[in-house]
Amino acid sequence: MKTIGLIGGMSWESTMSYYRLINEAVKVALGGLHSAKLVLVSVDFAEIEKLQHQGKWDETGEILSEAAKNLEKAGADFILICTNTMHLVAPQIQASVSIPLLHIADATAEEVIKFGISKIGLLGTAFTMEEDFYKGRLEKKYGLEVIVPNQMDRKIIHQIIYDELCLGKIEDVSRKEYLRIIDTLTVQGAEGVILGCTEIALLVKPQHTTTELFDTTRIHALKAVEKALG
Repeated sequence: MKTIGLIGGMSWESTMSYYRLINEAVKVALGGLHSAKLVLVSVDFAEIEKLQHQGKWDETGEILSEAAKNLEKAGADFILICTNTMHLVAPQIQASVSIPLLHIADATAEEVIKFGISKIGLLGTAFTMEEDFYKGRLEKKYGLEVIVPNQMDRKIIHQIIYDELCLGKIEDVSRKEYLRIIDTLTVQGAEGVILGCTEIALLVKPQHTTTELFDTTRIHALKAVEKALG
């Protein structure tokens, strides 16, 4: 079994989901008392969030690159960034270490394609929905047509992530807003919707909608287990 390296804490709410999902999957695969071999570096999200909204991405990349180096020193065989948004600096992080980085957008795109879907909706932070590092990767590398909510709905999604989900607050009124937005994307032709923020799956679950949901946290975690077990 390979050792999984996790860069977590962004937020720690979703990092907990990674830890649980990875260990549950290893137990299912190997049985008995088996659990995952992993190392975790958890950063202070308050520092990261401040730099994000100041547009100081290089500085966030420096923090996460240092975390990646520590994971490599601790014996990790490969690395996961336990958040979608911070894949904006994935190239900077990958350049800082010699072990591979398992990209969340790649794992997600492969899962979407398995379902035979070509037009997909994307929810996430404003950075994820608006910047090219994620949407562009899905389109250019995998040929997917990606649609995002309108500007007002993007603002609602972003605010709920930072003001509620990252703080562990799960509100019914916010779930209804997300479901309304998901329905709108479906009407616009989306054959499924990517939950492109690792906290969204804490709020919206498959039982809440008939739309096919792609939980990036689960997809990323299970892909890590697949790689770890070879």
